[in-house]
Amino acid sequence: MNFSSLQSSVQKFGMNQALKYLEKDPETNIPKLMNLVDKVMPEGWYGSQRKVIREQIDEKGVWYDYILKLYDLDADVRQTVFKNYIFNASLNGSTKQEELSEKYNCNIPWAVLLDPTSACNLHCTGCWAAEYGHQLNLSLDDIDSIIRQGKELGTYMYIYTGGEPLTRKKDVIKICEMHPDCAFLSFTNGTLIDEEFCQDMLRVKNFVPAISLEGFETANDSRRGKGCYENVKRAMELLKKHKLPFGISTCYTSANYKDIASDEFFDLMIDSGALFCWFFHYMPVGNGAVKELLPTPEQRAYVYHQIRKFRSEKPIFTMDFQNDAQYVGGCIAGGRRYLHINAKGDVEPCVFIHYSNCNIHDTTLLDALRSPLFQAYHDNQPFNENMLRPCPMLENAGRIQELVKQSKAVNTDYESLEDVDHLLEKTVPYAKNWKPMADKLWNEQKK
Repeated sequence: MNFSSLQSSVQKFGMNQALKYLEKDPETNIPKLMNLVDKVMPEGWYGSQRKVIREQIDEKGVWYDYILKLYDLDADVRQTVFKNYIFNASLNGSTKQEELSEKYNCNIPWAVLLDPTSACNLHCTGCWAAEYGHQLNLSLDDIDSIIRQGKELGTYMYIYTGGEPLTRKKDVIKICEMHPDCAFLSFTNGTLIDEEFCQDMLRVKNFVPAISLEGFETANDSRRGKGCYENVKRAMELLKKHKLPFGISTCYTSANYKDIASDEFFDLMIDSGALFCWFFHYMPVGNGAVKELLPTPEQRAYVYHQIRKFRSEKPIFTMDFQNDAQYVGGCIAGGRRYLHINAKGDVEPCVFIHYSNCNIHDTTLLDALRSPLFQAYHDNQPFNENMLRPCPMLENAGRIQELVKQSKAVNTDYESLEDVDHLLEKTVPYAKNWKPMADKLWNEQKK
């Protein structure tokens, strides 16, 4: 056994012992565990995160309440998620990712997003996936190969997008069985979560759904269709009843921004049992994109302030992918933290950037990360020193056009190819209007 393997084994043993220690009496042992973590962790390793958690534990604040909520989950599921997410994906995996990133001079992702299928049982307003049809799928062998290659690079986090991934429930569960050391998360409309699937989740233990919810019934069903809100509520009730972890995914637009950033919506998520919410800014992707759904600068700023306010008040983990770039150093696409593989196998830098130089059926995952478009991301990130303007498409007019044209990437839309110049036309006014507000908020943060 080489030193790296020995180090990994020691860390894994320590993680298992720590989890057993916590299980005995979490309320008493959480503070003691943090002291242990501080002693064994390398200096500076996740230091700012540990500091915030430690302060909350000492003060018995909202994040202390959050940690205790995790102990309402099924014990076996909780321990598996902890091991796969904290040890495999974050501690051990990140070390390997950094080593290989330096070795190959390219980005190595923490997570791989992939579309098992283009099929979806809904047709949501403003969603490009609704246009894709039901014909395209990554085979079980394709997904298995992607994950095997990913683990060689230190990537143990896999996130399903679509389409609706749960139209392939059996394969989704089969992959969990084939790779018990990985953490799997799926964006889902929640309409296909039933008793049988909950039992499968309890059995494999390493699958977590992120259910799409666009606000309350009127706002949600206006995009997703009548009855979807009630279906989501039923899915959340089932998951909570079985003590299974889940979260919420919400896209904020000019139409629903007040709903999703309200006290009432946060309380609904918490009371329903959700442990996290990922907020996504509406992106005008695809020839049929509804530009009117783009939030105004004032609307986006409202969401920015509300989410940050609630972080100190409500026990739910939130990430706003357009307004929280400061915590991850800017744009995380292009393999810097994640990449996306669509149902055709096209390897894209971002789930919102439908351009590519390569297909996973013709190349390895590592070679895709070294392809011209991905290398352009690697060489140019961050795209702006103002971390409230992270995206090369939405907030930095002309950057995505430069990256695509210089790398000679092609559009990967399934049905209606969108020229990058057409995409640019939709984002130039937004970028111009957002800049003054972004600069104001960013300068206020730095004071």
